[in-house]
Amino acid sequence: MLSTVLVPIAREGRPFIAIFAVLTIVLAWIADWLVVPGLILTAWCVYFFRDPARVTPTRQGLIISPADGVVVSAGPAPWPKELGMGEGETQRVCIFMNVFDVHVNRVPVDGRIEKLVYVPGAFVNASLDKASEKNERQLVAMTTADDRPLAFVQIAGLVARRIVCKIAEGQEMRAGERMGLIRFGSRVDVYLPPDIAPLVALGQRCVAGETVIADITAQEPAREGEVR
Repeated sequence: MLSTVLVPIAREGRPFIAIFAVLTIVLAWIADWLVVPGLILTAWCVYFFRDPARVTPTRQGLIISPADGVVVSAGPAPWPKELGMGEGETQRVCIFMNVFDVHVNRVPVDGRIEKLVYVPGAFVNASLDKASEKNERQLVAMTTADDRPLAFVQIAGLVARRIVCKIAEGQEMRAGERMGLIRFGSRVDVYLPPDIAPLVALGQRCVAGETVIADITAQEPAREGEVR
């Protein structure tokens, strides 16, 4: 029971929690009644930066959600031009995170990080389709364990102002491993290998590191999992 309530806090959130705590002390010094909103904001900041463990399906070929949130788009889209992955189309799944979702992002598939590209940009509502081209974003190209191309993109949102990406080119990763976060509302797009159909629907809620969003093998045997 306690493990579901007292979850770890992402290290990147500790400075913000400290700022909110100091602000609460200042508000208490100004007026007693201001302690309540200060405590609420501090508690929300702690909640926002929570980093729970997830049980990731480990069968080869499964593509796992990199983010908590709601699927706002799933269908054909061109590869991100910044990654130089070709001119053809593939299938894209867009997952929108609101300010109450876990914002720690995870790698969607076993494989190798081939290319990282950071693009500065605007901060329009991340649920809008134009956010994929207009907003600040961190693009990641991967080669899966069976040598297929895959890409995913961290996109800053309306109130997000900082994308954290903690992986490096050439790094070997496992599906479900932590790779960064986006502060305060955002979105993650996944560009699936060609000819692979999404297994999620519009409006479906995904759990980072757990929800299967596609299957390269297009078959569904019983799954095994492990805590990562």
